[in-house]
Amino acid sequence: MARRAAYLRAQGHSIIDLHLGDPAAHGLGAPDSVLRAAAEHLDDAATYSDERGLPVAREAVADHYRQAGITHAAADRVFLGNGVSELASLTLQALLDPGDTVLVPAPGYPLWPACATLTGATAVPYACHEDTAWSPDLAGLAACIGPRTRAIVVINPDNPTGAHWPPATLEGIADLARRHDLMLLSDEIYAELCYPGTLHVPLAALAPDLPCLTLGGLSKFCRLPGYRAGWMVATGPHPVMDAYLSALTSLAGLRMCPNVPAQYAIPTSLCADVLAQTRRSTAPGGTLTLRRDTLHTALTRHPDIHYARPDGAFYAFPRITLPPDTSDEDFAHHLLEHHHVLATPGSQLGDTTGTHIRLSTLAPPAELNIAAHRIHRTIEDLIGRR
Repeated sequence: MARRAAYLRAQGHSIIDLHLGDPAAHGLGAPDSVLRAAAEHLDDAATYSDERGLPVAREAVADHYRQAGITHAAADRVFLGNGVSELASLTLQALLDPGDTVLVPAPGYPLWPACATLTGATAVPYACHEDTAWSPDLAGLAACIGPRTRAIVVINPDNPTGAHWPPATLEGIADLARRHDLMLLSDEIYAELCYPGTLHVPLAALAPDLPCLTLGGLSKFCRLPGYRAGWMVATGPHPVMDAYLSALTSLAGLRMCPNVPAQYAIPTSLCADVLAQTRRSTAPGGTLTLRRDTLHTALTRHPDIHYARPDGAFYAFPRITLPPDTSDEDFAHHLLEHHHVLATPGSQLGDTTGTHIRLSTLAPPAELNIAAHRIHRTIEDLIGRR
């Protein structure tokens, strides 16, 4: 889809890109103070750092999570990486053997099952249902646990649905991990992007007795995806985690170190002023809230589009009523070819119904309104209502 969109652009067509969660591509720039922090340390960043990352950046990450409720977060258990994408791969390589399984949410971000597959393990999806606000079915999750299951992946707030799982759900997941001796892998890259009425609680804060890896980074809340600056915080019982982190340190050393210039941006990005700026963007009337609400209002004017307003992140995951012989991929291709809007079919993100598409809500409101109108036209094209 992205390659086809690039071809259409090369032919002179203007494409509305609602495909990626890239704030910077839509004019939502990073805070000046964060950019200055990176620029001021360019001379210092010419050498390798520790394979886990700069001590000053790791301490900033640990302090941030202590304030967020993970009171046992410690700098010596923080690993920095070239985005959460690299850290997801490293953490699973250190954990999984061929034949192991790891449980991943569906719908969910395809990075996690792909990284599990590269280890020779199997990613087993556990269902998250639209009629329960995309929260997981805990009974169904429990049924997925087998003798070779090693971990449960949580994405909260969720990509692609924008759902935010409440503490009771997280506690239920932690209880399953406790009963079956599993590690928790909590992808919280959107933790700072929660909308009014939603309070984020880190999974590790609810499970201090369990081995848990909490992942985050600068790509989303600080609007710096190109910096590739991410982190992982390991918490839980020392005898288990010490052996695991020793293996992870060896793997991290193979890439020498994370991107050093970007590491210098991390302490400033986690200071009170920058975090407050992010919270203003998701407050009532804030930039991201306005864009989320604009797309929701515009899309749901059509009777064949249904979805709940997302609680976090910056995606919409609408369900579209389509003719029986039309899939979500058919819809997305028609939308791109005939109306020049790039979206992601839900089936590429683990949706088994074939009725959803994922849309980024990051574009300016005027562009989102145009995109919604074109989506309405695509529905009319496909169902024959002129």
